Amino acid sequence: MKFVDEAVVKVQAGDGGNGVVSFWREKFVAKGGPDGGDGGDGGDVYIQADENLNTLIDYRFQRFYEAERGENGRGGNCTGKRGKDKVLRVPVGTRAVDIHTNEIVAEVAEHGKKVMVAKGGWHGLGNTRFKSSVNRAPRQKTLGTKGEIREIRLELLLLADVGMLGLPNAGKSTFIRSVSAAKPKVADYPFTTLIPSLGVVSVVPEKSFVVADIPGLIEGAADGAGLGIRFLKHLERCRVLLHMIDIMPIDQSDPIQNALTIIDELEQYSEKLADKPRWLIFNKVDLMPEEEADEVIQNILDALGWEEDYYKISAVNKQGTKELCYKLADFMESLPREEEEISEEEKVDFMWDDYHKDAMSGKDVITEDDDDWDDWDDEEDDGHVVYVRD
Repeated sequence: MKFVDEAVVKVQAGDGGNGVVSFWREKFVAKGGPDGGDGGDGGDVYIQADENLNTLIDYRFQRFYEAERGENGRGGNCTGKRGKDKVLRVPVGTRAVDIHTNEIVAEVAEHGKKVMVAKGGWHGLGNTRFKSSVNRAPRQKTLGTKGEIREIRLELLLLADVGMLGLPNAGKSTFIRSVSAAKPKVADYPFTTLIPSLGVVSVVPEKSFVVADIPGLIEGAADGAGLGIRFLKHLERCRVLLHMIDIMPIDQSDPIQNALTIIDELEQYSEKLADKPRWLIFNKVDLMPEEEADEVIQNILDALGWEEDYYKISAVNKQGTKELCYKLADFMESLPREEEEISEEEKVDFMWDDYHKDAMSGKDVITEDDDDWDDWDDEEDDGHVVYVRD
């Protein structure tokens, strides 16, 4: 199946059902009183993580999703049925971004998690809500509010512990092949890797981590050049980045300039990503004498002003890869456990939106003027309604 990690859809929550004006009719009961019910709330739109999905390709074909409208109220104090919610199943690691405000609306990082992306409209009020001691036959009602409409961009972010960075042909895919069971395509031409790939590295039983490989970056990637900038978002959840540096590039380019290019593009893309723990990995050290390789590596370290740890490997011969994996596993254990920030839901016993506040103050109220068939007082009421919404 084709790997699709981005799709734009339009979602519309259901409108709230309208309240109704109704009076009780019963034989021998001359003044039955108001019995108009409230409308039902509109359905909400959610995204829900599903571990059985691994692509957003379905959302490339259908672009509009709508929840059900709430039913109108009825006589006999019958409340309208709530609209049915619309749930969009997405792969684990998907986030929804409002394309107009660039706000992250929702993010689902574990199987089964469900987050709202569009809120349904509030129900309208029936005339029973306006009954009071001075208004015994109210003919007022309110309409339901409109459901929220949003255009969102669904972005699939791979869930990995370690992310690979580097120019094309730096040896990133070869490294993943050598330390895991993943088999990304490897060849001697640029951009062999066209889509991100994952590999699980098992160091010892019950001690493993996931490595993500993305297409190589080139100069100008932050401005849209090449493939890598599109996939840099997949590294946002990684806990450490491996900057793979080819000390003997096949195109005879300068390794120092190559390393600076990656760092520059990373900083231009995201400060948050640039601030993540980053290890320098010097690859292909078997292609030149040890002393010459050490000299090249030292020149790169001096040019970068690098004072942190670095590692020398040959991915194709698995030289130094085992030791590197052990170091990574130990580093993962030393990091504090990441806890997802959960925004505390608003817990209120009584809540009106502005629409209902206006309704109770006499604004936006629809009055049905029938003939004066009774002798009841129909003045506007000054009362207020206590309505509890769980």
